[in-house]
Amino acid sequence: MFTSSQHVPERNQDATIYVGNITDQCSEELLWELFLQGGPVVNVHIPRDKVTNMHQGFGFVEFRTEGDAEYAIKIMNMIKLHGQPLRLNKKTSGEVRALEVGANLFIGNLSEEVDEKLLYDTFSAFGVITGNTPKVMRDPETGVSKGFAFVNYDCFEAADMAIEAMSGQWLCGRAISIQFAYKKDGSKGERHGSVAERLLASSNPSRDAGRPHTMFSAVPGMVGTGPPSLVTGGPGAVPGPPPGAFPPPPPGAFP
Repeated sequence: MFTSSQHVPERNQDATIYVGNITDQCSEELLWELFLQGGPVVNVHIPRDKVTNMHQGFGFVEFRTEGDAEYAIKIMNMIKLHGQPLRLNKKTSGEVRALEVGANLFIGNLSEEVDEKLLYDTFSAFGVITGNTPKVMRDPETGVSKGFAFVNYDCFEAADMAIEAMSGQWLCGRAISIQFAYKKDGSKGERHGSVAERLLASSNPSRDAGRPHTMFSAVPGMVGTGPPSLVTGGPGAVPGPPPGAFPPPPPGAFP
């Protein structure tokens, strides 16, 4: 039975997921039917403007148990609804948006077949993906991929592992290129991944929160220590950005 409540603080926060990137066509009833695939749904809430009754592109789905919520995120994150990939996580309305540390990657030479779901399934293995990413850049008129995308991580360790493990790997018939993205703050030709950014990120008190298990990403001969670029230089050393030998992205290649 479908129920929608305006009393957001009363919901079970641990069993509630955030659903972002929904279109104007989306309704509570539609989200209810969709997320029943993840488990028994208790409540659906899409915050709306009191005057226009329009929503702002996100909603909340409460499940019966926390396990159901986690399972729904696992199987349904980045699936497309009305042509847009849904972005799911356990963040609630009272949580502060994660600080962007600058671990932002540019992924080039993508096949038109590669979408946000495939990128998420591939790159979430290396760490926590943040922001409105993965984001495949598309032609605004045709919706066809421009052949590149962006993935942001919550730490540089994850970004470094992704670069080391995935650079030159084949994805849908093409060898993809990966490097740190250019900064958008007016720094001409400067990429993310600098020593200064890494120092700031290392002082972030929440940098280890929600970190997934990534021991499987270690290179041969190293047990759970990450790629060599993360462990050289002795204890406490700030790792430098990995060497990149890929051509720069096309002009205007920013999300």
